Amino acid sequence: MSRFIILAILYVVLATYGFQAFRTLFKSPLLHWTYIVLFLAALIFLTVKVITYVPGDGFKGSAAVAGGIFAAFFLMALVLGFFLLLEDIVRLVGFGYNKVVGMSNADASHFPSRRKFISGLALGLASLPFGAMLYGMYRGKYNYQVLKYELEFDDLPDAFHNYQITQISDVHSGSFDDYNKVSYGVDLINNQKSDVIFFTGDIVNNRSEELEPWKEVFARLDAKDGVFSILGNHDYGDYASWDTEEAKAQNLEDLKEMQKDMGFDLILNSNRYLEKDGQKIALLGVENWGRGGFKKAGDLQKAKEGIAHDDFKILLSHDPSHWEDVVLDDDYHFHLTLSGHTHGMQFGVEIPGWVKWSPAKWRYKYWAGIYKELGQFINVNRGFGFIGYPGRFGIWPEISVITLKKKGLV
Repeated sequence: MSRFIILAILYVVLATYGFQAFRTLFKSPLLHWTYIVLFLAALIFLTVKVITYVPGDGFKGSAAVAGGIFAAFFLMALVLGFFLLLEDIVRLVGFGYNKVVGMSNADASHFPSRRKFISGLALGLASLPFGAMLYGMYRGKYNYQVLKYELEFDDLPDAFHNYQITQISDVHSGSFDDYNKVSYGVDLINNQKSDVIFFTGDIVNNRSEELEPWKEVFARLDAKDGVFSILGNHDYGDYASWDTEEAKAQNLEDLKEMQKDMGFDLILNSNRYLEKDGQKIALLGVENWGRGGFKKAGDLQKAKEGIAHDDFKILLSHDPSHWEDVVLDDDYHFHLTLSGHTHGMQFGVEIPGWVKWSPAKWRYKYWAGIYKELGQFINVNRGFGFIGYPGRFGIWPEISVITLKKKGLV
């Protein structure tokens, strides 16, 4: 609570300081009061949700909406305050210099017009993240994108040339609030007509019961070679409060059983073989393994048991830091690893072939899309769902479609 109080005080200070820009540009008292009421309403909405928050409930529903709206207004106030502060500092330095050298302030007469220009610039720039965050909450979180890749391998079995994989990740069913939009997303997955579907973890936020309203929807996922899944860090219930350790363990068992009922083949530090025309490729799945305090239940050595060194191998591992820290240096060659986890921070800028940026890159070297190191590929899926910030902007929810190619075949 003390951290929230500090954040609220900072918010009020920034909003008050930023009001100077708004008042400089608009002289209408009605617009002034609109600014004040909206900023206060965002703070009050979040305050109510913080006060009534029950530990272990997770940051979802109206609480997440309150947080998202507050964040949008906070960013707006931050940008406004930054530019006004910068302009005030320049003005103060100029005033001090003139006092020291004994000169009159020749720029004083230009202050009103300069202040208006800075205020307009600040408000224009502040409206960009503000509008983006609100748009992301209203439309972006269900703006599903199908991203298609072709990957070529020297040693892919001939029978798997043009074999098509669909990968989804990070469903976070506890955050969903629109049945029809999620149903559309599942239909879009099936419409890809892939040979196999892989889900790479985080089907809930905290508790297995979050999946209950969505079981029927995701049970519709269909591919001729099956639907395979692994666990992500959120699936273990580590971020919820439990009366007993037994209750937490039962929650995980319930989640496993629910995935089985949905037709998912959950792979836990083990492996399977996919077969076609008498040839096969190895499919391995590990439990969550993540750098930086995340659960390290994944056991690659156990998952490898029974797999030959020269098999063509696809690995499902939720956190891409596992690929970077463990998989790449393993004595086995893992041709393709499929991960998720980062969500691309659900916010960023992507223009294919031009720019790909998100705050996620400050934490993860491999944070979205296809990467290749030491002759091995990884695809980091941007996620199907959302958590925390109840929206997406720029980094849209993703359905990955990967076609395997044998080099030399057409």
